Amino acid sequence: MRIKLGLLYGGKSAEHQVSLQTALAVINALNGEKFEVHPVYITENGEWIRGEIIEGKVQGVEELTLTEKATAKAISPTSLSTLSQEGEAVDVVFPLLHGPNGEDGTVQGMLELLNVPYVGNGVLGSAAGMDKVIMKNLFAQAGLKQVKYVHFLKVDWKNNEDAAYKEVEQELGYPCFVKPANLGSSVGINKCTNREELVNAFKEAFQFDRKIIVEEGITAREVEIGVLGNDDPSCSVVGEIVAKTDFYDYKSKYQDGDTALIIPAEVSEETYARMQEEAIKAFKAIDGSGLVRADFFLTEDGSLVINEVNTMPGFTPFSMFPLLWEHKGVPYSELIEKLVELGMERHAEKQQIKHTM
Repeated sequence: MRIKLGLLYGGKSAEHQVSLQTALAVINALNGEKFEVHPVYITENGEWIRGEIIEGKVQGVEELTLTEKATAKAISPTSLSTLSQEGEAVDVVFPLLHGPNGEDGTVQGMLELLNVPYVGNGVLGSAAGMDKVIMKNLFAQAGLKQVKYVHFLKVDWKNNEDAAYKEVEQELGYPCFVKPANLGSSVGINKCTNREELVNAFKEAFQFDRKIIVEEGITAREVEIGVLGNDDPSCSVVGEIVAKTDFYDYKSKYQDGDTALIIPAEVSEETYARMQEEAIKAFKAIDGSGLVRADFFLTEDGSLVINEVNTMPGFTPFSMFPLLWEHKGVPYSELIEKLVELGMERHAEKQQIKHTM
């Protein structure tokens, strides 16, 4: 019997197009003898549309936007527990969603209520990994070294904009990076070297979130490592990002190709061992499960500073996370199967928990 795999993709998020690229790659890598693929497309307006079972390869993302297909059917999100056309429950759901309303614990919470197995991080891990402020607070509690940062709510900034800018200048100075607290794929992020740039960066970041974070800029290499597992996770090789632009922004990631990914990165054995230890510490700090990509700064004097973890990292065959595991000897299709296995394993474990005395 094939595993009935529900794929959620699209989403009501600025990272909608990124999710479509991820879904295309995953579908084309799945072994059709092992998996029966049930697609669910979430439009940018938040409508959920179920498509027919996908057999074989998909040629492009336009085939995955199911709004124009006569055989597609609008569904309620709660029908995921009986997603297949025969009304049977799917065996497991893989949320291929990036950003808010997908990677932030909302969909994971719904799947928990429906008691449907799913791939990736749970409610807490997803929510903590999405909110950069909460994540950094948890890292501080775990004793992980970080850059200095401050954060602001939109309402407080509106009440006294000048005070917010002065706090950044006094606490961090320039250069600094302004980011929406709850968004990924480098959307809405800007590097600031003066007050004028800071003002514009605040305005842009607040278009994407009600909360923003501002981080100290440091001179360092950007190195990343993959974490895979549940209670006993393991790490991939280390990769390095060398951006031709000032920093690794959305355009560098998805449009220009103006970024080199060096895998494996040239780091010492001692640095590699420390990265593994600290990545797993970060994974456990957010109560991670399934996967994260842990991003670090490596300074000239050898200091390792954690930047963030990404609980649903870029997941095409050309993205950093899958490439890191490929160099570790885990090819893309096998990585997908391992993640499905980990999701089903965690769900089975939860079924053993007593809910009554």
